[in-house]
Amino acid sequence: MRIVIAGGGIGGLSAALSLHAAGFEDVTVHEAAQELRPLGVGINLLPHAVRELTELGLADRLAEIGVATAELAYFNRYGTAIWSEPRGLDAGYAWPQYSVHRGRLQMLLLEAVVERLGPRAVRTGSRITGPGDEDLLIGADGINSAVRAHLFPGEGPPPWNGLVLWRGMTYGEPFLTGRSMIMAGDGTQKFVAYPIETGGRTLINWIAERPLDGEAPGRGDWNRPADLKEILRHFADWRFDWLDVPGIIAGADAAYEYPMVDREPLPYWTSGNVTLLGDAAHAMYPIGSNGASQAIIDARVLAHSLAHGDPAAYEAARRPATTALQLSNRRMGPEVVMKLAHERAPDGFDDIEEVVPHAERAAIAASYKRTAGFDPASLNGRPSWSVTR
Repeated sequence: MRIVIAGGGIGGLSAALSLHAAGFEDVTVHEAAQELRPLGVGINLLPHAVRELTELGLADRLAEIGVATAELAYFNRYGTAIWSEPRGLDAGYAWPQYSVHRGRLQMLLLEAVVERLGPRAVRTGSRITGPGDEDLLIGADGINSAVRAHLFPGEGPPPWNGLVLWRGMTYGEPFLTGRSMIMAGDGTQKFVAYPIETGGRTLINWIAERPLDGEAPGRGDWNRPADLKEILRHFADWRFDWLDVPGIIAGADAAYEYPMVDREPLPYWTSGNVTLLGDAAHAMYPIGSNGASQAIIDARVLAHSLAHGDPAAYEAARRPATTALQLSNRRMGPEVVMKLAHERAPDGFDDIEEVVPHAERAAIAASYKRTAGFDPASLNGRPSWSVTR
């Protein structure tokens, strides 16, 4: 079976590794860029994705480049705690959660593909726009996928919700546990921070989010430069006892602007010898740390389905699940606790229990884990998608 993968990002490279592990030898990744370079800023890999990379034999390499997340914590815009929960091994998962530089993860996957499938398995400067004579074309070419456009011509640019994300990285002091991921905001304006490198110095990945005046340029382009002074203007008074937000923003060498866009859920992903994967299939708002993780899971389920002679099982398993997640992220997913706290106590609060009771907060967190497929008990007990040969 000859398989062509369009796109050499995290999803496409994970698909190549998964297919090879499942016994498929004739697999080629085609990347439109002339060179694969470690671009981007930080992302998170949730335990369900780390499980899949572990079962692909990459656990040690991943541990070398990632920071194992200890907790996720939400605060209002004044830095007062709303909700916190342990993450990864500290939450009872059999696998950690990692914060990692996206480019370093991509290079890790690329290195593994070249080692296992050979140096000709990845071909740069090669843009795939539609099917050819391969047995299967996998469109893993991102939110502006040419393969998706072949299946759904005339779809147009991804819809924008009016918010902009500014992203950057700054060396700074550790905060909270030293391995905490924090989100502070009011449901409209938000600041996120987490370490992606620790040791001698802590490299903090940060995201600042708010409504953008005017039309959004560069939809789907993660690498559009942003003006640090413009970002600081909106977060100048966000100084907490435990985190200096304007200090972190000002300390970055550069920042990047990304309009918050996603894609509409599709009625199908597969037509003839073409199927979609990752953002090409289900681009979603970057809420809940799920984009890269879901692409990795797609790759594993697709390889498992093909190896068992049931290609339809891939879409049957993944499309309803990711559609539910896309829609949940449009409703703010677990981050809705910040919106609720602001609506009920816009000037702040002394006791969160009087504003958003613990049972309500816990239910929101648990519901999202079920929707996204990383409920601890279900994940730990689920059969492996590895293929025994």
